[in-house]
Amino acid sequence: QVQLVESGGGLVQAGGSLRLSCAASGLTFSRNNMAWFRQAPGKERDFVAAVTWSGAIPYYANSVKGRFTISRDNAKNTVYLQMSSLKPEDTAVYYCAGGSRSKLEDSNYAYWGQGTQVTVSS
Repeated sequence: QVQLVESGGGLVQAGGSLRLSCAASGLTFSRNNMAWFRQAPGKERDFVAAVTWSGAIPYYANSVKGRFTISRDNAKNTVYLQMSSLKPEDTAVYYCAGGSRSKLEDSNYAYWGQGTQVTVSS
């Protein structure tokens, strides 16, 4: 059974930083592309960042480029999202996803975590 468990969310002031983690089990982590998506209240789930199985190539949504960094540790079966210069519009539930079935920025992933709330106050 595949499990993706996110952690690290919370409340932070604008301009602050947070680091999200996603621990994976039940899948061959090192062979799976991984991604982060987010969903704000009343909005669709949006792509944030993705990283290929080797960790060599990251992809970012334009809205977070230069502020967020995705990385992975295949030895720990964990993917991270370092978020800096946070803005109130970054407030959302952040989801970890694995096992892309198409383009990395598409939401067509086989596995999803339960989400972690990030709230950025102004």
